[in-house]
Amino acid sequence: MSTLEGIGGLGTILTAIVTPFDERGRVDEESFVALMHHLSEHGSDGFVVCGTTGEAATLTDSEHLGLIGLAVRERPAGTTIVGGTGSNDTSHAIHLTQGASELGVDATLSVTPYYNKPSPRGIVRHYEEVARATDRPILLYNIPGRTAVNMGPDLLARLAQIEHIEGVKQSNQDELQLIDGLALYTGDDATFAQTLDMGGAGGICVASHIVGDEMRRMVDEPEHRAEIDASLQDVYETLFMTASPTCTKAALNMLGHKVGGLRLPMVEASEEELAAVRAMLIRHGLMAGAPA
Repeated sequence: MSTLEGIGGLGTILTAIVTPFDERGRVDEESFVALMHHLSEHGSDGFVVCGTTGEAATLTDSEHLGLIGLAVRERPAGTTIVGGTGSNDTSHAIHLTQGASELGVDATLSVTPYYNKPSPRGIVRHYEEVARATDRPILLYNIPGRTAVNMGPDLLARLAQIEHIEGVKQSNQDELQLIDGLALYTGDDATFAQTLDMGGAGGICVASHIVGDEMRRMVDEPEHRAEIDASLQDVYETLFMTASPTCTKAALNMLGHKVGGLRLPMVEASEEELAAVRAMLIRHGLMAGAPA
């Protein structure tokens, strides 16, 4: 059976986990493991490690593969690990995909080559080569807002024919639809409920760092899904009021999780952003304080 067959394969809530840094800007492995275990106790079925939220763009290959290996070794029982292994350089994507596969990930997440703006034929060739580098399932990652290229339904259907390509993280809300042969994961928390209603596999989520229990209820209590989703819209908006993971790291630090700061060119949340994050946490009863 394919790893991605059915809702129960990789899981429904995959948290795109942040990468904690210590006061010197180094990867904080102890805090990373502690956060994985906390999230597994609050709704997460698995983790996407070294994705956008994990600031993969500023990790060295040694840090990148080291963190994926750590996640595989220290994963909470019953959780899955998806390694972010995409690149705009096909040979680099192959290197990361091979490395993550050898480390024992359950799947890899491979973003569309960014900046280069490859043609559809170029995208197909890219993924054909990446797919040859692994025996693990590959999730495509379509996020034209960051990559400058979009994979439309016809192209996704073509890519679904490539061996090992078994799912897509869709971050283009205009094209959130089921494609034969691809498990659908939304990349936007605001469309998590919609994706579940459509029969999609779930979400690769950021808000699950903060409101994982509520997002789990959206899975387990479909009769209350719309109501819960409406109540969480301000969480989604606040966490993405500036480039991710700025506000997510701010929220986690406020809640006592030692995730540290960000690596340039990402910068710390402004006073206005910190106030908005604090007010959101108070509104949702996650932090002591006067009602916002």
